[in-house]
Amino acid sequence: MKHGQVSITSLVSAFSRAYHSQYDVPCIFNDSLAKELLSPQEHSEIRNNMIQGMSFFDAEMAGNMKDDPDVILKWIVQVQLAPTPLARAAYCERVLLHEVTLGATQYVILGAGLDTFAFRHRELSTTLRIFELDTPATQESKQSRLVQANWDVPANLTFVPMDFTLPLSVQAMMNAGFSDHHKTFFSLLGVSYYLTKEDLSNLLRRIFAVVPSGSSIVFDYPDEHLFEEKGISNRVQNMIQMAAVGGESIQACYTYAEMEKLLAEAGLLIYEHLSPIGIQEQFFSNRTDDLSAFESVHYIHAVKR
Repeated sequence: MKHGQVSITSLVSAFSRAYHSQYDVPCIFNDSLAKELLSPQEHSEIRNNMIQGMSFFDAEMAGNMKDDPDVILKWIVQVQLAPTPLARAAYCERVLLHEVTLGATQYVILGAGLDTFAFRHRELSTTLRIFELDTPATQESKQSRLVQANWDVPANLTFVPMDFTLPLSVQAMMNAGFSDHHKTFFSLLGVSYYLTKEDLSNLLRRIFAVVPSGSSIVFDYPDEHLFEEKGISNRVQNMIQMAAVGGESIQACYTYAEMEKLLAEAGLLIYEHLSPIGIQEQFFSNRTDDLSAFESVHYIHAVKR
């Protein structure tokens, strides 16, 4: 992300979640609030930019769909934009809610963007402290959007501005009310792609050095085939190009062995790993639309020993 700007990926992710909630059946992940965090102008601009850019995604399909913008948008969202944001959010929140039943009392969202969990799960307001970490620009924008949407911020939600180009400040988290004595669940969704391997390793070491055993994290990561994999309608390479144009170039990809070693060095064990095949089976099986698991993207739930 370019300095001082709100993440484009957070806007597109919110647009994708909103579209899916409104138009796709059945829902993989129903974020019925996402649309309210986008202004009508942003929604219109993202929609129009996607439709006008159809030839970038698939020139042949663009020719077949040129007379129907709604069909074009549906194809782009379902094939290119939505699969990973939807499935990783569904997986993460499933694990999180289970961890809450096992005693987790803090949830730290690393790179929160326009996440709506705290607003969709107000029933947890007295049992789960939620800390959203993101860049100052993104958080300022989000809080402005909350005011515009006339949403009350739940008492258990705290915003912690954080510059991810610098070592993560645990002290800043503690100053905001985070406790290093409580079992904690972390999410890092859509972020690992843009960190170097060293930065990801340092981040995990830093946060898990201060939390109790049993604390855990869910994140997604790209595998070692990322830069050679084409994917359906070249969507993997399209993703890489879009990230670069948006100022968020992908920095690293991993073999399973590399990821296992990196996590072990941070004191973590892999509790569950979902490959694209596993993601397809759990979240996309038996669909009749164009939604399918994204190639080269994996999910991990790792737990501190």
